[in-house]
Amino acid sequence: MNIVTPSGFRDVLAEEAACRERITRAVQDLFASQGYLPVETPTLEVLGVMEAGGRIPSAPFKFFDSRGDLLAMRPDVTLQVARMGATRLASDPGPLRFRYTQRVFREAESDAREGARELTQMGVECLGEQGPQADAEIIGLFAEALAVAGVEEFSLAVATVAPLRALLDRSGAPEAWRAAVLEAYHASNFVELDRLTALDAAGLPGGVAGVAPAYAAAIRDLPRIRGGREAIEAARALTAPLGCAEGLDDFERIYDLLAASDRARRVLVDFSAMSSFDYYTGIVFAAYSPLLGTPLGTGGRYDRLTGAFGCERPAAGFAFFLEQAMAAAPAAHPAPAPSERPLRVAVPKGALNADAIDALAAAGLDVTGLADPGRSLVISNPGVDYIIVRPSDAPAFVALGAADCGICGKDSLLEATPDVVELADLRFGECRFVVAEPVGAADAVADRYRRLGSIRVATKYPRITRAHYAETGVQVEIVYLHGNIELAPLTGLAERIVDITATGTTLRENNLEVVEEVLQSTARFFANPCAFRTDDRITALAQALADHAARASYEPIAGSSQPGGPGSPGR
Repeated sequence: MNIVTPSGFRDVLAEEAACRERITRAVQDLFASQGYLPVETPTLEVLGVMEAGGRIPSAPFKFFDSRGDLLAMRPDVTLQVARMGATRLASDPGPLRFRYTQRVFREAESDAREGARELTQMGVECLGEQGPQADAEIIGLFAEALAVAGVEEFSLAVATVAPLRALLDRSGAPEAWRAAVLEAYHASNFVELDRLTALDAAGLPGGVAGVAPAYAAAIRDLPRIRGGREAIEAARALTAPLGCAEGLDDFERIYDLLAASDRARRVLVDFSAMSSFDYYTGIVFAAYSPLLGTPLGTGGRYDRLTGAFGCERPAAGFAFFLEQAMAAAPAAHPAPAPSERPLRVAVPKGALNADAIDALAAAGLDVTGLADPGRSLVISNPGVDYIIVRPSDAPAFVALGAADCGICGKDSLLEATPDVVELADLRFGECRFVVAEPVGAADAVADRYRRLGSIRVATKYPRITRAHYAETGVQVEIVYLHGNIELAPLTGLAERIVDITATGTTLRENNLEVVEEVLQSTARFFANPCAFRTDDRITALAQALADHAARASYEPIAGSSQPGGPGSPGR
């Protein structure tokens, strides 16, 4: 028998356990000194109760108990504290200040790695107080807690969701368009946001009737506003003419209160740092370390959350993971700090390579040696290190922080679903994803579907294929292959294939015909979310690449349309 711990779980040995104990005690002492009382919540919750609070992290462990209730091991403590405050403590006038250190259980948000599924969440929740003073105290306590935990370098990306909510509410947009915009914000997908807000030939944003163009333009520009106090004024100038400057006066007061306490030096006003809109209602913030590839923690105001469980009361709080704080400590990183090292760019091999090099050169980077690297996998030039990877691997390198930013096709991003910020459509490397079957096989395929209720589809892209057929409502059995997909229908392995094509020549040579369009893909520039919010070089590079793409003329493939069109899994 192979004696191992379950995937995503591990033993903590004495030295590390002692360090964890010291940090936990110091942080909890800090919280206690500010009047926060300890609470403990159950490891298991009824899943429906958790989901009543809105978007929740993916819970890896769900099961039925003997009563038939569907339970989940808690993926988050904030929702539980909100439930507690709205039910058992509904009659307590408050304010209620709670602190906790508890294990949570989460599934990885992407396929980039099999990470820890058990984490230690530390945080505070304040129920019954509102206003700029309360929000500033929460943000300041978050910064102080991270410092006490040993994190020396970090930025707090701070925003308010109120202006975006106002823009959406008054835009006249249908619910589906608004939901798509919120999802683009949640995923930090600037390219999709641009597509949704761009005017078509009829002057309709995203081709959707009923959306006021002025509101769509403001929704597009808002997440690009970053900086200090001046960024709040920029957001006001953008939204006030439309009557949508909600929350900005309070936001300004919060910033000034932080500045008065010398905490604003860590604050980056960043209106792209907004997510979980069915959760937060006002101020939102997230902590990013330049030493890590994933956020340290998040927080914000969630005044409506308790109402989902019963008694509604204003609330705000934050949480971070002990493991992330320890990983961000300087002792865990003997290498130079990010500000002292070159920018790391993942560059794709293969068909995208030449155009990617041209784009990087046009953006002002030194690409010496990149076109002919020989056997070298890393090319180092002044100010930049190029990491040469397969396009399908670029998302993993960037998502996990081995590279700060990178280039690959939209198809690779869709297939990997990494936690990255999609910044620019580079407009080269266009290709189509199609469904193909043998010429004249339509009746046989339809007959199999009638008899068996499914068809077999061979592909190198199971996630994209699954998403496409889920949207069309057709039941399929996916056969995952690594190459020579055209062989599958020729040998009877599958009735259809989903593959990339540029000209259709290979399909025709193998007596295959296109029966469905899945999506179009072009090259994208994307970044690690932490690097994006702690390294200004990435924003500058994204703009330079976007400008180059706008100037360049790339020939579209035959029969192509705009990437991520209606009905595609890219939405």
